[in-house]
Amino acid sequence: MIVVVLSIVIGLMMVVLFGYTSDQKAIGIAKDQLKAHLLAVRLFRDQLPVVMGSYGKILRGTGRYLKLAFKPLLYVIIPITFLIVQLDRYLGATPIPMNIPFLLTAQTTGPDALNNLSIELPPEITMTAPAVHVAADNEVVWRLAGAQSGRYEIKINSGRQSATKVICIGDNLARTSPVRLQDQFWSRMFYSAEPALPAGSPVKSIAVNYPEREIDIAGYGMNWIWLFFILSMIAGFIFKELLGIKI
Repeated sequence: MIVVVLSIVIGLMMVVLFGYTSDQKAIGIAKDQLKAHLLAVRLFRDQLPVVMGSYGKILRGTGRYLKLAFKPLLYVIIPITFLIVQLDRYLGATPIPMNIPFLLTAQTTGPDALNNLSIELPPEITMTAPAVHVAADNEVVWRLAGAQSGRYEIKINSGRQSATKVICIGDNLARTSPVRLQDQFWSRMFYSAEPALPAGSPVKSIAVNYPEREIDIAGYGMNWIWLFFILSMIAGFIFKELLGIKI
């Protein structure tokens, strides 16, 4: 239900923002000219010079239309992209179910730090199997389970340095972060909801295998972004007609 409401609201916002930032009169003229040239191709299809001339005007008209639409599309796409990134932190994955094992993976910057890693757990989270060292990837993997719903901080120690990772347990809607990274600004921007790991830390990343959230549509599981995209486009076209905005 929340995805449906968000899709309608954002569909309306996209249309209003496009209408506010675009030259509606010029777009209307460009579209009318394209329609006229397309009609000329159909009406005069037996007259090759007219058809070829119309195709040339269609190409120029398309370029003119794209030029008029490019700037307002940027105003729409950029904020919507960052909004989707933020929403995905709530809707893209579910918290770890209680008493269900999950994996926590810490990757080090090199093999020297691999054997020095240790883990500190809150009382609500327990280790269900010994740690597994993956030397080829400089990783240590722990299998854990949470007994109580909530947000918990797990600490990874490496000598005198430490790094933490927040874990969400339960079945409530929560802001999840599948990975915490060192540096990698753009990766953190899109995939992590936590601050960067300390610079110079031997721990390069800490990841949790959160279950992906799927929305059931007629018996088929669908990622929320696909449903959001489809519904927001439908809502946008409806509001475009209701508000008389040319796109």
